[in-house]
Amino acid sequence: MGLRAMNIEMVNCGTRPYKVNGYPAVRVLDANQKALDVKVSNGSSPITTIKSFDAAPKPVTLQPGEKVVAGLVWRNTVTNSTVTATNGIFLDIAPVDGEPRQTVKSGSPIDLGNTGRLGVSPWQVSQPN
Repeated sequence: MGLRAMNIEMVNCGTRPYKVNGYPAVRVLDANQKALDVKVSNGSSPITTIKSFDAAPKPVTLQPGEKVVAGLVWRNTVTNSTVTATNGIFLDIAPVDGEPRQTVKSGSPIDLGNTGRLGVSPWQVSQPN
């Protein structure tokens, strides 16, 4: 069914508490770090149903060194052979819309097929392994 998921994390590298509430602002970039035409949605709908993705965001205060995680979900589905499949290599991420952004190379390709949709979960406290 081509369902894919990955986590992203944000660590408070500062010396003061950092408050976050909501969803990370995510853009998918190609190998040249140019933005791809991807519809990013808060939650997992219409890609699939994942409870943690569709839960309401809760405010979190990160002390220095603490981290939060958010999930990304998509499908590698090709529904139209005349449309080129989308493959992202980099993610451009901000804690929330309007905050400074950081570009990072994805650990694996964001192979969206030609669906062009990515779901994002709210930031959540990271559980210890």
